Amino acid sequence: MEMDTPAGRNALDAAARGWVGKPLDRVDGRPKVTGRAIYAYETMQGPATAYGYVVEASIGKGSIVSIDAQAAERAPGVVLVLTHLNAPAQGQGNHHEAHPVLTGPEVAYYGQPVAFVVAETFEEARAAAYLVRVRYDRAPGRYALRANLDRARAPRVASADSAVGDFDAGYAASPVRLDEIYTTPLQSHAMMEPHATLASWDGDQLTLHTSNQMLNQGRQAVARTLQVPVEKVRLVSPYIGGGFGAKLWVNADAILAAIAARQLSRPVKTALTRQQVFHVTTHRSDTIQRIRLGADQEGRLQAIGHDSYSGNLPSEPTFEAAAMQTRTLYAGANRLTRHRVAPLDIPVASSMRAPGEAVGLLALEIAMDELAEKLDLDPIELRLRNEPREDPERHVPYSSRHLVACLQEGSRRFGWAARSPRPGQVRDGRQLVGMGVAAATRGNPLELSRASVRLGPDGVATVRMAMTDIGTGTYTILTQIAADMLGLSPDHVRMEIGDTAFPQASGSGGSFGAASSGSALFDACDRLRAKLAAAAGVDPGAARFADGRLEAGGQSRALVDLVGASGVEADGEIRPGETLKAFSQQSYGAHFAEVGVDVDTGEVRLRRMLGVFTAGRILNAKTARSQAIGGMVFGIGAALEEGLTLDPRFGFYVNHDLAEYHVPVHADVPEIDAIFLPELDDAANPLKSKGIGELGICGAGAALANAIYNACGARIRDYPITLDKLLGALPTQS
Repeated sequence: MEMDTPAGRNALDAAARGWVGKPLDRVDGRPKVTGRAIYAYETMQGPATAYGYVVEASIGKGSIVSIDAQAAERAPGVVLVLTHLNAPAQGQGNHHEAHPVLTGPEVAYYGQPVAFVVAETFEEARAAAYLVRVRYDRAPGRYALRANLDRARAPRVASADSAVGDFDAGYAASPVRLDEIYTTPLQSHAMMEPHATLASWDGDQLTLHTSNQMLNQGRQAVARTLQVPVEKVRLVSPYIGGGFGAKLWVNADAILAAIAARQLSRPVKTALTRQQVFHVTTHRSDTIQRIRLGADQEGRLQAIGHDSYSGNLPSEPTFEAAAMQTRTLYAGANRLTRHRVAPLDIPVASSMRAPGEAVGLLALEIAMDELAEKLDLDPIELRLRNEPREDPERHVPYSSRHLVACLQEGSRRFGWAARSPRPGQVRDGRQLVGMGVAAATRGNPLELSRASVRLGPDGVATVRMAMTDIGTGTYTILTQIAADMLGLSPDHVRMEIGDTAFPQASGSGGSFGAASSGSALFDACDRLRAKLAAAAGVDPGAARFADGRLEAGGQSRALVDLVGASGVEADGEIRPGETLKAFSQQSYGAHFAEVGVDVDTGEVRLRRMLGVFTAGRILNAKTARSQAIGGMVFGIGAALEEGLTLDPRFGFYVNHDLAEYHVPVHADVPEIDAIFLPELDDAANPLKSKGIGELGICGAGAALANAIYNACGARIRDYPITLDKLLGALPTQS
């Protein structure tokens, strides 16, 4: 199936039991809480398994002069020490295409693997790793983004910049103008499960039990790196303990374990320590963003300009696309967005939850708040006055857009009318209290996915696809789709995912996982329905599936009687098509936050928070709300706490553990709420759903920043908003 035209009324709309949308409990919940859900590092391969430990480079830039592994090789239990001197040749490519390791003496960034020690136990491998002696020739490195803006260049993609109308003229002619700089810090994914892999070879066939979000893409990268046919590589990842983008790509753990396992002819298992994750894997780049807004006296935007700078290794194509949402969110005739990326000698920058929008909206939605103040206009009213009728850059209709409804419903529920427009006017004890608002938007992509479904003689439907579940509820929503389409109860659906031996799937990332994999499953089930209807001798369009039976033309047949002794199977597929070009597709929402700022210390406490969203058909009310709240908590961290501290002398992250890299804890998060307004988007996919996983973070932090300003009058444009930045801006107390 290709999405060339909007989906009409289909079998899911007419589903008899309506499992889709209900708050069904997680079908993978019981295995997880009872310990039967096996993650990558927990996979057992027998007593022959050896254990690896990564040795990281302790310089930021330079080369290895000598590496002495003799003491490590003589240490108890050690069976192999890999370095660039004995590692095999590997295929090359950027981080998206391949992940070669130990390929030469050059050190590109701090923490780059320079050796891999393999021993009979993890403890022996770790102890021996400290015996590897490496001498370096240090070279000058370029580490800090701000210090290297003069080297920033346009990314090597056509979509990096956009221009509509004449921004310079429109901005110059605007009677009300804003021109400000906003910055966001380096961030780490900080997911619960560190990267881990168990590698084993059976002849020339490699199997990796690994923590990876996009298995088919990972399979290609492993094959290219190891220079083996892709059909000789199998990735297995049925359960993943979070990713947020850190596991989109193959990392050093997988390649090192595979190389060592091949050389030793035995399974090799490795896991990165929490501290190693920060340097050995990816992160979100920091950004420096300039936003210029020009408006008439009524608050209608005449000019919108957004310039964003980020950094990455010179070999990498990824840039933080922080200005992308600015192209679609608000109306305005004259528009300019530009991205520049500076080559830096620090670990790879890559996708992190809601790449682009997560940090872009931190800037844009403060800028809108500042413009509203210049206009003496309510921030919600400013946004309403700039609601576009079509995509203002592509000039195509929106597939669905209900941002206005989100803002209005959120305003009503949150009590926005009680907000004081003047900062510093509301006090509760030692706290100055303020409210803030921000819009949310996130793109809605669709990716190629395939699925197979087999209805057996026992009445159980088995679904197979190389989809992953990173804790978002994939097992559950796919179960609900199959149950609705085939008229089964959820306990008669068996999900088998997370294995490249199954049909290709999109994987989890970019908020495309549910729509892509779910649409492929929809198509497979629709084809299976047609086969069952043919077996019953009825028109598929007239068939009704419910309670394990097919009903049509006055007859009712049990599905188990139609499938026979061997069962019936069907394959399905979804491909993006013309609807992506014909419509502008995004999810939307509005964040509302109330904060208290201590009048003496500047300590910020979130008091309450609400998110109101539209995301097409909601596939599971419970998991959708959980995803939205999780994103909002992510936004709290971005606003108040999160940030990697880079030592600009050595390219080293000082706070490379969860003791010093701060994320929200229970004390930081009061009871917050997220609601979804009814919506169907028939141009998005046959499910008529949109992505949710990243929408909750988009704009959330800006709502807090705006609330802080409303509380105390301190306008902080440098995230995170910490005490040191607030103290000097607090009003003097009498």
